[in-house]
Amino acid sequence: MAVTRELFDGEILYRQGDPADCAWLIERGAIELTSQQGRRTVHHGVFGPGELIGELGMLEGAPRSVTATARGDTVLLAIDRDQFHERLENSDPIVRTLVGSLRRRARHLLAHLPEDAPPPAEDLPAEHPGERVGLDKIRLEALLREALHHGTLEVRYQPIYDLRTARVSKYEALVRWQLPERGVVSPAEFIKLAEETSLIVPVGEYVLDRVLEVLRGLRAAGEDALPSIAVNLSARQLVEPGMARHIVQRVDRAGLPPGVLKLEVTESRMLDYAQVAAVMAHCRAHGIPFALDDFGTGYSNLTHLHKLEFEYVKVDQAFARHMFDSERAMAIVRAIVAMAHGLRAEVIMEGVETREQLAQLRALGVRFAQGYLVGQAQPAEAVLSGEAARFSDADALV
Repeated sequence: MAVTRELFDGEILYRQGDPADCAWLIERGAIELTSQQGRRTVHHGVFGPGELIGELGMLEGAPRSVTATARGDTVLLAIDRDQFHERLENSDPIVRTLVGSLRRRARHLLAHLPEDAPPPAEDLPAEHPGERVGLDKIRLEALLREALHHGTLEVRYQPIYDLRTARVSKYEALVRWQLPERGVVSPAEFIKLAEETSLIVPVGEYVLDRVLEVLRGLRAAGEDALPSIAVNLSARQLVEPGMARHIVQRVDRAGLPPGVLKLEVTESRMLDYAQVAAVMAHCRAHGIPFALDDFGTGYSNLTHLHKLEFEYVKVDQAFARHMFDSERAMAIVRAIVAMAHGLRAEVIMEGVETREQLAQLRALGVRFAQGYLVGQAQPAEAVLSGEAARFSDADALV
């Protein structure tokens, strides 16, 4: 089913008695709801942009109780039934119980209405600010599904500098999303939204496919030494049934050498360590290394490094930016680097912006640096042409 639906004036969206397989969020235009009671037509109102219609029938799985007709040129977003039910299943058990009770009571009341009584309006406008926030979130989720369907998410590549070889040898793949009427959507916002549902899985697969396309393109262009490209995965994605096997199969089909795809585990709170470790071991056996991302912030803790083996530890950008603030800050950076090296893991320092930071990291034995001094995230074309590996201030990196 298409995510976006366009209607002309007078066109029917759905009819009374049709199956309720989705709800609809009105983007532009208006929808009038009517029902037929014998020879009498009952008007339930006209709904405009930002209003949700059809959600009660969708939740119940009951036939439509009204007919929805466009009043003027109208654009709507489809809200899939699974989208609602997934959120409901993942909600607090008390919320699920209350919603279930309300659904059963509504079903009972409708079943005992007199035959000549009109059914209650299926939809009412959302007037409370909290409801508006919820509708905005529903809308963004629907648009994210549409972006995945049409392939409009952009993957950019931030270079990672190897201090030992004095060249860019790695990239991190970063997904970006822009909406025509809103502009750039913060990655923190839409990734968090995706992680609340199973959308995080297709987002991860989308990024993986784009990365493999770039690596195949570099090989086809005659690159002798392919850079490695890191793809961010949450622990939830990593342990999704079949995900690890799926990743390995895609890399094998691409015929890429070991190590060119790297996985960065970004979940702050790890799931079952034994399960995550088994998945990591399976991928590692097929030449896919791992990095622990954003170490030192959020819920990152030493248990991750104790129970899971990582080839790389990515230190959060805050440490590079503030390591000259005090002796304590520098001592923490030294300790993190020494600990990672003691675990036979290479350090990737994020947020490197100055020559002084880079010189200090080199003195500490840090192998890799990432940040604006090295380069900002570039489109795939810049990686394929080699432009992303060139520096505007190359002498700062020697």
